[in-house]
Amino acid sequence: MYYLYHIPGKKIGVTSNLKTRVTLIQGYKEGEYEVLESSEDIDYISDREIELQKSYGYKIDRRKYNELYKKSNQMRINATEQTSTFPCPISTLKSMLEDNIGKQWDTELGMFELNNNTIDWICKNASISMYNPNRSYIYNKAFYEKFKVTKTKCSKKPIKMFQQIRDWAEERGLYKSGDTKTQYLKLIEEAGELSEGLLKDNQEEVIDAIGDMVVVLTNLAQQRGVYIETCINSAYKEIQNRKGKMINGTFVKDED
Repeated sequence: MYYLYHIPGKKIGVTSNLKTRVTLIQGYKEGEYEVLESSEDIDYISDREIELQKSYGYKIDRRKYNELYKKSNQMRINATEQTSTFPCPISTLKSMLEDNIGKQWDTELGMFELNNNTIDWICKNASISMYNPNRSYIYNKAFYEKFKVTKTKCSKKPIKMFQQIRDWAEERGLYKSGDTKTQYLKLIEEAGELSEGLLKDNQEEVIDAIGDMVVVLTNLAQQRGVYIETCINSAYKEIQNRKGKMINGTFVKDED
């Protein structure tokens, strides 16, 4: 579903994800914007966006949403030892990156991610490719130093699964109509099932409960405006150099 949204006095735009595009990226909460129309027809909604931009007197997008959407969905970030190259010129770089927020790619310095902070930095530090003016790039080392990327191996499969969970929840309206309190209660319910599985030594129940808890935590994080990958990375940075010892089956960290 594509939503034609209006931020009074600011703009009219189109997105398939109001939570990410309008709230996370642009910073507007529900009540500060309105949905004018919605449609599953991307071509119709793209033409309608231009019509209403003209009608309301807002700046007209140079390229229709359907053109940007199709191009952004084809975005392939080419990472070499020195650089990460994006398949677009600097003039449209920000829009393409915002349409791919949450995307991650492997480099020799670690896993890089597109989020609000990194997108701003990329746009300020990108250069035009000398080989192709329709491509732009950044230096990986500069990105690494700025954001202190953790040099740990990370399988792409779990990351893809997190995005699949978010897509599943978005399609079912969980982010639009759900709330964090309900998700928290769901987490406690799943924790109870995990406890039961452990007490019964039932491996199948343990696997199922842990999986359900990860799903709930992924959605809870998204409802709070953050990606679960970010939460995991933050937790790992906190513990990666922690020292301590095992006491009665529990790891006890050393006092600072």
